[in-house]
Amino acid sequence: MIIAVDGPTASGKGTIAKALAAHFGLPHLDTGLLYRAVGRQAALNGGDPDDPADALAACAFSDTLLDDDVLRSEEVGGLASRVSVHPAVRQALYERQRAFATQPGGAVLDGRDIGTVIAPDADVKLFVTASVAERARRRWLELQGRGIDAALAAVERDIAARDARDMGRNDAPLLAAPDALVIDTTHLGRDQAINAVVDAVCTRLGAS
Repeated sequence: MIIAVDGPTASGKGTIAKALAAHFGLPHLDTGLLYRAVGRQAALNGGDPDDPADALAACAFSDTLLDDDVLRSEEVGGLASRVSVHPAVRQALYERQRAFATQPGGAVLDGRDIGTVIAPDADVKLFVTASVAERARRRWLELQGRGIDAALAAVERDIAARDARDMGRNDAPLLAAPDALVIDTTHLGRDQAINAVVDAVCTRLGAS
């Protein structure tokens, strides 16, 4: 069983994907971490994340980089959005993601093009979203909790800019697959969102 969970940054897709993986006993991959690792490696290399060659060279990052907490930072999130626009980067990471998705027993993957590109054959596809204002508020609270000082308005501008890059790129843009269940978490708490999605997935599987 393959479950694809797509959506923009801070929509709650990662939390929901982890909950689904735990509920169904499946391995989980946050594919955004791969792009964050590429962005981080590009910076470590002294390269330009907007340069296709520098970004592709950064795809040779060590697996140990995936355990680095710095990948969760806002700065690296911005770098990830910038390197992800390059088709060569997306192709370099495609096989890695596809192998995870098709492993025996199935998997849950979350990202921005899982249901449309990586696993268009997924048994269940979800598109998790929320308003820009609400996603900015969530990210701002997360940063505050980690002791990082940031202006809410600046966080909202950054999220809006990422959305524009992710939805506007020519290669694998952020969008809901035609057969995806769209879940708007703007007015849902964490547990409410998880319960709603688990119920929706169970219903979809029962109907298949």
